[in-house]
Amino acid sequence: MSYRTYQKRTAACALSAALAGSAVLMAAPAAEATVQDVNYQCKTPIGNKSAVSPIDMKSVKSGSGYKITMTFQKGVSSSPVELGKGAMKPSAVIKLGGADSGSLPVSGPPNSAAIPANTPIKISDLSGTYTPKSSGKVTFTAGVLTIEALGTTTTCTPGNSPKPSLELTVQGAGGAASGSGDSGSTTAGDSQSSASGDSQLPQTGPEDSAIALGTLGGTVLLAGVAGTLWLTRRRQEGAPR
Repeated sequence: MSYRTYQKRTAACALSAALAGSAVLMAAPAAEATVQDVNYQCKTPIGNKSAVSPIDMKSVKSGSGYKITMTFQKGVSSSPVELGKGAMKPSAVIKLGGADSGSLPVSGPPNSAAIPANTPIKISDLSGTYTPKSSGKVTFTAGVLTIEALGTTTTCTPGNSPKPSLELTVQGAGGAASGSGDSGSTTAGDSQSSASGDSQLPQTGPEDSAIALGTLGGTVLLAGVAGTLWLTRRRQEGAPR
């Protein structure tokens, strides 16, 4: 095998390793979701009721924050009378943990169809926007659910200390990891607002960090290839002819 062929093969192998390393870093998951059974204890105008519903949460990057969607896989509570279309308005809070604290308010549209009397009330998907203030892993756990219907309010509180339904790796303003302080700016629906006392919104997210690390890894490996080729060429030039 000639020196030139050896040099080409060495450079190709190192370049492939650099690209593979970058791909692994960029493909690392930033969120983990687990469906959790939540035992809601509801205080209604006609007495106490209880119901268990599996809760699923998902996140989607939205600007400087994340749109968090809370899904109820089963109905909760019930009404002694039929609730006509648009008569019921749900909302809830999601408790933050891990690298952040506080709560995220989420809300959803009124019922799109009539709900018969004495049947479980199907809650529409509830969503809100979470803007990180700290960096690290943040957990999202189902909190109090509120149902407003026909001028009455039903409050449902988780009675079984559910585990987080979502864990999200985030990067806050400044990129400094912190487990203390108030939660980042949170608003119901798709709107966003700045955190109290903090007018600067985070400019980077997990995806940006992964790309930066991947680029750095590729640069380091390519630099090693360049050094290897230089040493090989020096040996070739110094070899007796």
